[in-house]
Amino acid sequence: MRVLALACLCLLLLSACGRQRPSSAPPPATTEEDPLGAFKEETLTGNIRVDGSSTVAPLLSFAAERFRRQEPKVKVSVGTSGTGGGFERFCRGETDLSNASRPIEDDEKKLCEKNRVGWIELQVANDGISLVVNKENTWAKCLTVDQLKKIWQPNSAVDSWKDIDPSFPDEKLSLYGAGTDSGTFDYFTEAIVGEEGASRTDYTPSEDDNVTVQGVSGEKGALGYFGLSYYLENKAKVTALGVDGGDGCVEPSVETVQDCSYKPLARPLFVYVNEDALAEKPAVDPFLTFLLDNQATLTRGAKFVPMTQQQLEKSRTEFNAGGVAVE
Repeated sequence: MRVLALACLCLLLLSACGRQRPSSAPPPATTEEDPLGAFKEETLTGNIRVDGSSTVAPLLSFAAERFRRQEPKVKVSVGTSGTGGGFERFCRGETDLSNASRPIEDDEKKLCEKNRVGWIELQVANDGISLVVNKENTWAKCLTVDQLKKIWQPNSAVDSWKDIDPSFPDEKLSLYGAGTDSGTFDYFTEAIVGEEGASRTDYTPSEDDNVTVQGVSGEKGALGYFGLSYYLENKAKVTALGVDGGDGCVEPSVETVQDCSYKPLARPLFVYVNEDALAEKPAVDPFLTFLLDNQATLTRGAKFVPMTQQQLEKSRTEFNAGGVAVE
């Protein structure tokens, strides 16, 4: 009987040891128990409402797409009502984030204050537009803003390079540029012509920058424009012009766009954050953190120019410190 009892005790001890989890593999952290007694990890959910600049929209859309691979239950909806229209909605408390291709203006600040909307300003990228010509164009190295306005303004009669400068040859001018629904079109017309959307119509517009590359590289007298990053990918096919914005000729490059010396075709891009949304919506903080932590990859993927380390650190400091509060 003693031998039998001892054997039973050993069997019980062995079976108990077989159910124990090894000390090197602790149980996974659990936060929620379902009705069947199993545990599941917490999942980030929520909707983030974004509106504003059509120029910045591709960056936020690209970031949202990549973020959703990590957090599939977070939906980021991105509208394009323009920088001004976006601020109107943002300052009425209708959106969580507002894309902007310029800093917020005084009347927009007053609207936010009136509606008790606190905000944080974050730079998220740099933007630059390059003007390109055919490789056989040996006469044009730099154009002034006035010359560019003369070319691109509505009802322009410029149809030859000689019309731009008497020293240029009488070569037919063929124009290529962004489509009218593009943020690049809005930016270029505002910076060069002086009014957003104001442009001559007798040019070849396209949302596909490859069309501009093919057109300019195929015609000796062609002139076109698109984002700097696309020029850098096609330097072997087209030549970039310098632009004289009043302080001498400056050629487009990552550095001249980042320091805004390539004016007026270089500028910082912003996202404004509703402080209440940041505090009340759990998905907003992780999304913005993802945007800043991956800004170099995201900006290049969306055809923008990344921020400098100094610009990035400033945005991180603003984000951590909070922004403009309202009483």
